[in-house]
Amino acid sequence: MTQEMKGLLLEDRWAPVTSEMGFLELGAEQAAQAFAAWERGLLTPRGISVEVLPVTGRLEQVLSRLLPLISGERRRHLFIPTRSAWTAYVSDQWTGTDAASPMSVMAWRLSIRCLRVVAVPHTLRKNQGVRYGAVMLDVFGPEQPGKLNNYVRAIEVANDGGHWVFEQEGEPFPFEQVERYQARKVRDRFTFEMLKDYLRHLGLSPFEEDFYMPPGTRAWLIQKTGPFTTVGREYTLEEVRAARVL
Repeated sequence: MTQEMKGLLLEDRWAPVTSEMGFLELGAEQAAQAFAAWERGLLTPRGISVEVLPVTGRLEQVLSRLLPLISGERRRHLFIPTRSAWTAYVSDQWTGTDAASPMSVMAWRLSIRCLRVVAVPHTLRKNQGVRYGAVMLDVFGPEQPGKLNNYVRAIEVANDGGHWVFEQEGEPFPFEQVERYQARKVRDRFTFEMLKDYLRHLGLSPFEEDFYMPPGTRAWLIQKTGPFTTVGREYTLEEVRAARVL
């Protein structure tokens, strides 16, 4: 782990699952049930069943319910309560959670705010390749009049195959350090520390283990079974981390 990203969730042990996460401004059970209803509308005609199951335990025990990770069609999604008004979302893809589309849809369907949060260290390992770094915050909301998407705000710095790019969309929040967006070094325009600061203003501390699973709460696992269109390979977390140079 690079020094500029010291302090990732669970010391990055659950990357790539937690390298990207979604957050819904809604209770965990309500969020899971709403997501399951959306999935049933899409999958029931294909003969796929969608269950919503309660999960208890510490954060890593809860995350283990996603295993094995899968390279085909997603089969498991987790909605995890936090010490805030937000619920965390992760899924079982072997490449890591892809939160953008689910969060966009849930924000639109439920008229709430949803987030996509990405924090990936940029690392170079001799004879093993590169882990391309990224720091991203996307905020989705209800349908945006006159826009093709429902982004409220997006701020992203990422290494795109060897060069750093900075992108933003939407109106800045009052708490943003907008002067930093003019930094000479692109990767300094939106840093991990800035991401954490912005998320604190939104009421989240997503890189702290005790932010999740407050005492007496339950997470909710969405489990799908049936005739999937793609039969993917299953992976342990260790296999995924080795394959993705983590």
